[in-house]
Amino acid sequence: MLKGKRALITGSTSGIGLAMARALHAEGAEVVLNGFGDADEIAAICDELGASHQGANLLDVGAIEAMMAEVGPVDILINNAGMQHVSPVEDFPTDKWDAIIGLNLTAAFHTTRLAVEGMKAKGWGRLINTASAHSLTASPFKSAYNASKHGIVGFTKTVALELAQTGVTANCISPGYVWTPLIEGQIPDTMEARGLSREEVINDVLLAKQPTKKFVQPSEIGALAVFLCREEAGNVTGANWSIDGGWTAE
Repeated sequence: MLKGKRALITGSTSGIGLAMARALHAEGAEVVLNGFGDADEIAAICDELGASHQGANLLDVGAIEAMMAEVGPVDILINNAGMQHVSPVEDFPTDKWDAIIGLNLTAAFHTTRLAVEGMKAKGWGRLINTASAHSLTASPFKSAYNASKHGIVGFTKTVALELAQTGVTANCISPGYVWTPLIEGQIPDTMEARGLSREEVINDVLLAKQPTKKFVQPSEIGALAVFLCREEAGNVTGANWSIDGGWTAE
């Protein structure tokens, strides 16, 4: 279904980004990975997917420009790279603020501005930005993350309107808590710190805001990304797709 399409996915060497890369590869897309991690593990993923890897630091505009030039025109761009820091606003480290806004929002602006010309020339393109349930609601102590995710939705809507008659769509995917190795690794520490059982940590801490009491699976996000790339989704643009177990329904 996506044979002949080239997809660049940032933050795709693990977690959600890797799941989306695998889903697009399964549909025939040529995948370009971006992200950090163990070199041998990344090489194995590239072998698995027949993919290439770009290790560009997305906080460096020059590195983004070099990556986009080396990759060349892409049909699908998924801006997935992101980071988080938790702190009261009065104590929030300014360097962490700059890094979170830079990676979660500004990097997506730079990759997008460099990708759209080629998409417009082809009359076809798919821009997908990974937002978050925190693009629709806020949690305390996450000021930079909340700001960046609200911002990426506004950016996506603007791009969708600008490109509405070009054959290029722009949408967000907004997950709730996703079952990844990073989340799984937090459970033992939280059990010890709060004196809770594993089940209590999962249901009463991590999934407290998700009515289904189920983690979103990375493969589910991958499937949604594939749908947004399909021809049948050609009139789906400017939307923010929640996949959060009902979190933002309240």
